[in-house]
Amino acid sequence: MKPDQLPSIVLEFREGTSDKVYRASVEKSGDGFVVNFAYGRRGSTLNTGTKTERPVPYAEALKVYEKLVASKTAKGYKPVGGASAGIGATVTDRERRDTGLRPQLLNPIADNEVAAYLTDDRWCAQEKFDGKRMLLRKSGTEVIAANCDGLSIGFPQVYAAGLANVPGDFVIDGESVGETFYAFDLMENESGCMRHMPYRVRLAALQAQFGRIGGCIVVAETARSADKRRFMDRLRAARKEGIVFKDLGAPWSAGRPASGGTALKHKFWASCSCVVLKVNMRRSVELELGGRSVGNVTIPSNHEMPAAGQIVEIRYLYVTGPGGSLYQPIYLGVRDDVRIEDCTFERQRIKYKAAA
Repeated sequence: MKPDQLPSIVLEFREGTSDKVYRASVEKSGDGFVVNFAYGRRGSTLNTGTKTERPVPYAEALKVYEKLVASKTAKGYKPVGGASAGIGATVTDRERRDTGLRPQLLNPIADNEVAAYLTDDRWCAQEKFDGKRMLLRKSGTEVIAANCDGLSIGFPQVYAAGLANVPGDFVIDGESVGETFYAFDLMENESGCMRHMPYRVRLAALQAQFGRIGGCIVVAETARSADKRRFMDRLRAARKEGIVFKDLGAPWSAGRPASGGTALKHKFWASCSCVVLKVNMRRSVELELGGRSVGNVTIPSNHEMPAAGQIVEIRYLYVTGPGGSLYQPIYLGVRDDVRIEDCTFERQRIKYKAAA
């Protein structure tokens, strides 16, 4: 059988400092077909090779090609763009939107743990912003945004305009609040990947490259040493969401560790991300954490009604005890940057009513 179009694919692998490309294709050679491949770091000269020492019938070449693609996708490679990973295979919307970017996520700390980080000079402090976590990548003239899952998302176009005159390619991490992007980490710039460098080096490079842009791009204010306590007092007085502590000597790492870590957050007032269990009558929804109901919340008229299964942010005073409901909950809005598996009593660090 002779196909009308010979199969080929471009795969990519992006994780941490790795950014690799792998190409595979079935090509005509004499009276038969061969399976060739090329691989290497993105932007570099690719190494080439073949999986067939001599031309073979098309059916045999197709089996070799499909086995090769399957072996690479099993190792974490994903199709670039809308390419198919094999005959008859489809690419999901999630695969199409995966940018390969992953943020460093923060573990929460309690009130009684804060003092240690205020007095330890190895740690700096920044504001915990009440916005949407976002990574921005500039490649040439194109700017894309990614959420906590690394999926491409929409973003205010003023960001692209604000970054247009910044030289070189880069990846910055930050928080989007309205039409202001608060940058707090630099993962890549024109000199290459910076993830392996200590945070103090990444922060200094971020401040040097982006600190004077102004407008919609703002580098997060950072406090060190004795200034941290005054900084926290100022955030509390301004009724900000909370404070973040970062280890100045630590390299960047993707995801959230099971406990502790080199980037921590502390909220001044209690809030949690819940899953909408069901929509009730008269503009209210029932909420759940870890599969257990935690009561209802009224949806203000200036917000759209969330749907069952969506994740929403709730401010509250406390929970009366294990198995109790959120007391005086206030609806803040939908969260599309939080995973369902993080919506548990433990992960949300639920605040219980103090014992009498």
